[in-house]
Amino acid sequence: MTWQEVVAQLFGKDHAVVADGDFLSGSAAFDGQTITVVGSTHHAPIGYALALRQARVVLQTMAQHPGRAILLLIDTQGQQLRRHDELLGINRAMAHLGCCIDLARRRGHRVIGLVYDQALSGGFITSGLIADACHALPEAEIRVMRIPAMARVTKLPEALLASLSQSNPVFAPGVQNYVRMGGVRSLWPADGLAASLREALANTPSEDGRAADGRSRGGRTMAADVIDQVLAAP
Repeated sequence: MTWQEVVAQLFGKDHAVVADGDFLSGSAAFDGQTITVVGSTHHAPIGYALALRQARVVLQTMAQHPGRAILLLIDTQGQQLRRHDELLGINRAMAHLGCCIDLARRRGHRVIGLVYDQALSGGFITSGLIADACHALPEAEIRVMRIPAMARVTKLPEALLASLSQSNPVFAPGVQNYVRMGGVRSLWPADGLAASLREALANTPSEDGRAADGRSRGGRTMAADVIDQVLAAP
């Protein structure tokens, strides 16, 4: 589904969301309130410039519209793999974007992420995974690393990783595996996007429940217990 189709399903014609190259931004009316929309398209690689443009929208929303909800529309192939961006500080630009989203949450802005196409690697980690909750379309593609690349990094055989991916979602790409791990809160049906957004805005808990969701869904069975033990330590 394209971003235009997603926006039309969510808001009809009552929006001012536009694309400037790979960058999406604007606002939309929804159930009597205005929502800030920011994101990316065309499987955009998130470089320093795109990260800073997204961060600016979040900062402007906090400054000019306190408490306004923010919808992140996510379609990214990950961070920009380019020496130019490395030299200009892509790591700090992406960290800045993540910090801006976290600050918006702390200041009372409800931040909802929606993976409508593709979400890979650092471009996903510094956006949708930092939102109050991240959701996805059923046909979305989500992964951090392909199994062949994972094999090169871990020095483990591809066959072993492929076998582990059948029983452990941590090793496996795919939107259903991210639901099991708690990274994706729910899947939004294409014919019910507006109802799903309405439910997310109304019922997303303020406390981060990803680890608890991963435990209850059998995808990350130890993370929540470890967090509880750390928080309980003197």
